[in-house]
Amino acid sequence: MKHLNIKITGNVQGVFFRGSAQKKAREMDIGGFARNETDGSLYIEAEGDEKLLNSFINWCENGPPTAKVSDISIKEGKIIGFKDFETH
Repeated sequence: MKHLNIKITGNVQGVFFRGSAQKKAREMDIGGFARNETDGSLYIEAEGDEKLLNSFINWCENGPPTAKVSDISIKEGKIIGFKDFETH
């Protein structure tokens, strides 16, 4: 079990990125949340199996078809124990 803090920049707001991330995370049994930030980026906290998180990150590098990701930064964090994946 791992916890990741993910910041995604580019054209990532208003393109259904949060909802798509929620759907993908739930399919992979990843807990956490996604929220839009005031600087135009998307912030995600995700917890789950390391292999599944790696697949989730690979998905985040492109996101939904309407998104254009320019950068993604990832930091490990402390396990919180998320039971579901929500959008804020």
